[in-house]
Amino acid sequence: MLKRLHIRNYALIDELEIDFSEHLTIITGETGAGKSILLGALGLVMGERADSKVFYNDTEKCVVEAFFEVDKYDLREFFADNELDYDSEVVIRRELSPAGKSRAFINDTPVNNQVLQRLTEALVDIHQQFDVLDIHNVNFQLRMIDALADNTLILKDYQNGYRQYSADKKRLAALMEQSENGAKEMEFLRFQLDELEQAGLTDGEQDQLEAEFVRLTNAEDIKRIYGAVYNYLAESEQNIVGQLQELGRSTSGTRKLSPQLSGLSERLDTLILDLQELAKDAERISESTEHDPVRIAEVQERLNVIYKLEKKHGVGTVAELLDIQEALAVQTAGFTDLGSEIARLEQAIASQEKQLLAVAGTLSERRKAVPAGFQERVHHMLAQLSMPHARIRVDILPTNTLTPTGTDDVQFLFASNVGSQYLPIKGVASGGELSRLTLCTKSLVADAIPLPTLIFDEIDSGVSGDVSLKMGMILKELSERHQVVSITHTPQIAARADAHYFVYKKWQTTGQ
Repeated sequence: MLKRLHIRNYALIDELEIDFSEHLTIITGETGAGKSILLGALGLVMGERADSKVFYNDTEKCVVEAFFEVDKYDLREFFADNELDYDSEVVIRRELSPAGKSRAFINDTPVNNQVLQRLTEALVDIHQQFDVLDIHNVNFQLRMIDALADNTLILKDYQNGYRQYSADKKRLAALMEQSENGAKEMEFLRFQLDELEQAGLTDGEQDQLEAEFVRLTNAEDIKRIYGAVYNYLAESEQNIVGQLQELGRSTSGTRKLSPQLSGLSERLDTLILDLQELAKDAERISESTEHDPVRIAEVQERLNVIYKLEKKHGVGTVAELLDIQEALAVQTAGFTDLGSEIARLEQAIASQEKQLLAVAGTLSERRKAVPAGFQERVHHMLAQLSMPHARIRVDILPTNTLTPTGTDDVQFLFASNVGSQYLPIKGVASGGELSRLTLCTKSLVADAIPLPTLIFDEIDSGVSGDVSLKMGMILKELSERHQVVSITHTPQIAARADAHYFVYKKWQTTGQ
């Protein structure tokens, strides 16, 4: 559920914060007032690209924050998979700089645009009249049918089994390919593993060697420079420490004259002690540093071994080479019992397939019981919305193979008039027809699916009177079970609001 939207420096907006009702929020305003700017700002936190006109003030960054309540959406696994902190309230922030840089955050953790889009797709469904709506999507169509068939638990059980079945099939294919390659591949893997094992690599070794090599190749300069530091500080005839000690003795007698003089004398004492320590450290470094060509050659040779292996395996660190070594050890060990593992997997897959087909059959039968009643209810609602001759047909067709959702394909077909041919929704329904069809279907499955926040942008375009009244009633009923935001010009819909916002322009005295 979208709780709040905070916008700063976006389009016509200097700064704005808007709260949303958990039921029906209505946004109205004159054409051009900026209603759709709110959707544009929300689109930014959903990962949409921004153009150069995004800034209200082009010297400051644009920030949009959206606050969501997500405890009903079963997103813990998503957050864990993407290494994000989970909380029942999620804050999504998008920042755009005048220089063109864009950053996105989920609960203050930086994320890429792909992760941002995947999360927000589960949280917000923006329906604009000419968008490609999710009702076109066969996966969403099947999800609706499964919701109406009360297939949730059965489908979850099937999908758990299917994941293991798919993993085992991939494993079997890999083992069979591995077996076909046989001894030749084994010999190559063994050679690579032996080479890495003989190298005797240790994690962090490269960094230590590179640091040592720098010290060794600069030993003469280090010895000379720090010998000079020691000499100037403590050994030369006019050494700095000796001169400061003389000054310290001369100032010690003034300490009792005033607190200020006492403080200065103490600071001089401290400085002398610091310089004495510095001189000792410089002497130690100078005396312990020696040019060692033998050790330089040893370090260089060892680094050459590491660099050669990194180049060969296409990596840049010893840690990655060690990972490769571990993976090779596992692969070569697997060859010893390859035949028995293949036989075991083949038996397991045959058993899994039999069980999955049985569950898929149950899912299919329950799905086939849905279309008749679903179609009738959709037709009734479409008639209320001034589409008395429009018809929807739900075809459930066998796939003849196991898929992540069973053995069925689902397709929604649409005919707008009597005698019209049934065709896929995307290719035949107009924008207005899609608006009403989407509203009908989603309202029918609202109790069965945890739908995201539904945002309707002027879906009442082209309708009025009694149709608008019925549309408002449907939106109101839908909002009793799900959060709905509607941008509208129609008073019959606006009257149903739990929260109503009027959008208007107010020019600042700055002239922006």
